[in-house]
Amino acid sequence: MMRKRVAAARVARLATVTVDGRPHLVPCCFVVDGDVMFTGVDDVKAKSTPALRRLDNIGLHPAVSVLVDHYDEDWLALWWVRMDGDARVLDPSAPEARTARRLLAAKYEPYRDQPISGPVISVQITRWVGWP
Repeated sequence: MMRKRVAAARVARLATVTVDGRPHLVPCCFVVDGDVMFTGVDDVKAKSTPALRRLDNIGLHPAVSVLVDHYDEDWLALWWVRMDGDARVLDPSAPEARTARRLLAAKYEPYRDQPISGPVISVQITRWVGWP
């Protein structure tokens, strides 16, 4: 059930750790392939800088958490899934990065019109936790 919910979700929150040990949380578009989660740095949404803190954080502390959740006024419909794992920034020309861009474009229409040109983050998921 957790994997099905995650696959249908449109947004996740990626949590990394800063150089001084503080949490850093950002929303992201994502796709999961087996036990690997991918997210990319795109040009579709405006960024203040291409040097994103999450990329530096992953270089220093690869352990990350990714949270996907659903809120509803009917609290019996609430759920969340957290994926813990180890992240890395892929070489843009690596086959895994090409696969990630293809999967993200299949899930998100804006990526079909404007493919991801920036870095791709890969998270090897080591733990799935969810509620209910």
